[in-house]
Amino acid sequence: MVASLNRPGGNITGVTFLTVASGTKRLELLNALVPKAKIIGLLVNPENPGAGPTQNELRDAARALGLNLNIVGAHDQGQIDEAYTQFAEQHAEAIILAPDALFRVQMVQMISLAERFAIPTMYATRDFAEAGGLVSYGADIMEAYHQEGIYAGRILQGDKPSDLPILQSVKFELVVNAKTAKRLGLQVPDKVLALADDVIE
Repeated sequence: MVASLNRPGGNITGVTFLTVASGTKRLELLNALVPKAKIIGLLVNPENPGAGPTQNELRDAARALGLNLNIVGAHDQGQIDEAYTQFAEQHAEAIILAPDALFRVQMVQMISLAERFAIPTMYATRDFAEAGGLVSYGADIMEAYHQEGIYAGRILQGDKPSDLPILQSVKFELVVNAKTAKRLGLQVPDKVLALADDVIE
């Protein structure tokens, strides 16, 4: 979409959340939270351009950690239900939800399924943890929106998008929902609590 992050060219600029690059960290944190889990499910939307890179990144990370990664795709509400049934049949002991707009729209469904199947699930944005999901790790969305607002102001004052470097999120946050952990029978390790930016009691 752009020539480079520093000089995007064309008519596009903005902020990148580094969602693919932060996938390895999500897996590492999930592994620290649920160390006994050896079969990890990854739910992706195959229609998302980031799905392929996300799968490749997490395959390598899972191999390095000695984990089995089972990938399931879903691109609509019905397939999301089927995906969790597949994870249960595969005996997935934890799940990572790939960042995707569809999954955010279906947030209540995603959290309800994770709870119904009692599978610890890692999300990419804090709103999932605030809504009852177990844990999230990802870019601080509000910080990114603030940066986007500054860019919008600069463009309205005459700056060209092609000259504005694409910014990379620098603030990432780990949010743990202790209430959900308790319902799942999980003891959150001290090392995870120490890393958490927010613990929902």
